[in-house]
Amino acid sequence: MDDKAPYYQLSPDVVLDAVEATGRSCDGRLLALNSYENRVYQVGIDDEQPVVAKFYRPGRWTDEAILEEHAFALEIAAHEIPLVAPLADDDVTLHRHAGFRFALFPRRGGRSAEPDDLDQLNWIGRFIGRIHAVAATRPFAHRPRVDVESYVLFARTWLLENNCIPGDLLPAWTTTLDALLPRIDAAFQRAGDYREMRLHGDCHLGNILWTHAGPHFVDLDDCRTGPAIQDLWMLLSGDRRDMTLQLAEVLDGYEEFHDFNRRELHLVEALRAMRMIHHSAWLAQRWEDPAFPAAFPWFGGQRYWEEQVLALREQLALLDEPALDAQA
Repeated sequence: MDDKAPYYQLSPDVVLDAVEATGRSCDGRLLALNSYENRVYQVGIDDEQPVVAKFYRPGRWTDEAILEEHAFALEIAAHEIPLVAPLADDDVTLHRHAGFRFALFPRRGGRSAEPDDLDQLNWIGRFIGRIHAVAATRPFAHRPRVDVESYVLFARTWLLENNCIPGDLLPAWTTTLDALLPRIDAAFQRAGDYREMRLHGDCHLGNILWTHAGPHFVDLDDCRTGPAIQDLWMLLSGDRRDMTLQLAEVLDGYEEFHDFNRRELHLVEALRAMRMIHHSAWLAQRWEDPAFPAAFPWFGGQRYWEEQVLALREQLALLDEPALDAQA
C-alpha cells in the first residue's frame, strides 16, 4: 500500500464490500463524511439505520492501540455517558477487508455546541467530569501521551529536516520555538505533579454534537494519556474575560463528578502552543495525501508561516501572563 496515498484503493465498492463482510446488507447509499486522518463514510443498510464506517489510516496505530480506543469508548458508554462507541459484532469491533482496518459506528447526528452558550458549557463540563471519573480508574497501555517530546520536539525536528519552512522565515520560526520551549517547561513545572489519566485527547466543540437531548461525544481517535485540562482547554475561546467565564461554567459542571487540580490551569497556554506546533507538522506529514491539499489549500505557503510565527510569538506573551482563574 502506498504510504503517500494510502487510500487510493479504497473505492466505493471496497467500502460497501467491507461493510457487507460484517454480515450487513448495504442498500448502495454511500456518503463520505468530513475526515482527513481517516476515511469515514455513512453507509445505508437495508431495512435498518445507516452505519458509519471508519477506515483507519494504514500504519498510524497498532491494532492494540485501536482496540484500546474501542474499549475506552465502550467503557464510557456502559456508564450511560453519551459517547458514540463502535458496534461490536460477537465482541469484535475491529474488522479487516482488502488490506484496510475499519470499525462501524451507529449514526448520530447533531450540531456543534455554541462556544458562548454558558449553559451548554456547564452541561458539557458535567459529562467530561463523568468521562474522567471513568477514565481515572485505569491507565492506557498502548496509547501515546500528551507531552513536549511528541508535540513539540518531534514536530520541530521533522519540519526542519523536511525543509518545510521558507528560508527567509526560518530564523524567526526557530528563534520563536527556542523561546517557547523553556516557557512551556516552566508552565509544566508550575502545574506540579498533576495526575495523568486517559483522555478524549481532541475534545473541541466540533467533536461534541448537540441535539434536543443534550451533547454527545464523538471521535476518540486521538485518545491518549495526559492532564485533565487537555480535555477542557479547547472549549475556551475569545479574550481572557470570555475564557474566564467559560472556564468557570465548565469547571462548575465538571467538579460535580470529578475533582480538578486547579494547578493544571497553568498548562492552558502551554498546551495551546504545543497543539499549534503539532498541527503544522501533522499537515506537513500528510501533504502527499490528496485529501489534504484539497481541504487545507492555505497551508505551507509564505503567508501561512508568517502567520504561524506571529501566532507563536503571541503565545510567548500569553505564557508570561498569570494562569486563568475560574473564580475571577
